[in-house]
Amino acid sequence: MTLRRILHVDMDAFFASVEQRDHPEWSGRPLIVAGAPQTRGVVAAASYEARAFGIRSAMASAAAERLCPHVIRVPPRHERYREISREIQDLFRDYTDLIEPISLDECFLDLSEYCARQRLPLARIAREIKTRIRQQTGLTASAGGAPNKFLAKIASDLKKPDGLVIVPPGQAEAFLAPLPVERIWGVGPVLASRLHALGIRTIGELAAKSPAWLELTFGRLGVEMELLARGLDERPVVPWREPRSLSAENTFARDVQDPQTVLEEIASQAEEVARRLKGHEVVGRTVTLKLRYADFTTITRSRTSRRPVETTGQIESLATRLLSRTEFPQRPVRLVGVGVSGLLDRLRPVQLELFDHEE
Repeated sequence: MTLRRILHVDMDAFFASVEQRDHPEWSGRPLIVAGAPQTRGVVAAASYEARAFGIRSAMASAAAERLCPHVIRVPPRHERYREISREIQDLFRDYTDLIEPISLDECFLDLSEYCARQRLPLARIAREIKTRIRQQTGLTASAGGAPNKFLAKIASDLKKPDGLVIVPPGQAEAFLAPLPVERIWGVGPVLASRLHALGIRTIGELAAKSPAWLELTFGRLGVEMELLARGLDERPVVPWREPRSLSAENTFARDVQDPQTVLEEIASQAEEVARRLKGHEVVGRTVTLKLRYADFTTITRSRTSRRPVETTGQIESLATRLLSRTEFPQRPVRLVGVGVSGLLDRLRPVQLELFDHEE
């Protein structure tokens, strides 16, 4: 059996770094990517120079400007960020096709087969990938390597920017033990407060509790926390690819539980996908809704229509109905995506079916 080798790559201050790279005069200066000054909004990205003033992503842009009045504020250029993200993902495909994008600036790579075939350690391949990203794009990335996704994600966050942390097999519990419980997926401020009140502040202290006690105290969540605290995570790296499809997606600056925010995002994405369908002169048959929950679990729900799908209203209506078949809003989401597949030429006759199909 091939030993699992998972790499999590996280571009450093991606949007802000792209702006500084494309505008050398902004290099080394505090910069935020946010909406136009006359609009309300939040910081989508902050350069490390801006972070030195206490500015963070998801902060109100007005608050960021109060912290640093001379901060450079630039509007987001999403097409530019997507272009560079695609370039980086093309680089990843030199190593594996098992690439799971988390957002434009984050990916999981399953390098198990490549490591085995090349007989090279994960650390060496990770350094090579980081070097190639810098040479090809002028940007830096932080990376974490481990036997599973949970450990790799935590490792990539520990030495930013331009960091690399590898968790060797068999060292998971020792690696996790001193870290705060907030590092565990799904442990937000409310749950962290409950754990602290019980005297549990580190992952090691959590792992020391009996599974039965954790289940009794926290239910199913306690079982999941206990497994993660011991460094156990069997989820595979799953690429999300719809053959012959058009889609749009967005990762929120922070986890979202407000239904209106998600519905507005679905409406916006439906409009974008409809515009692209028209541009390609195609219609579709199947609408897919993609959600990524706060713990990085990704799910999709699909509905195949009897009639060709092409308008904003059709796409939005079907995607909204699919949202009711998910665990939102009980589970917060960090990513929403809407796609249309089963594409056909707009002028091609379509045989209507008696019933819609869901999956």
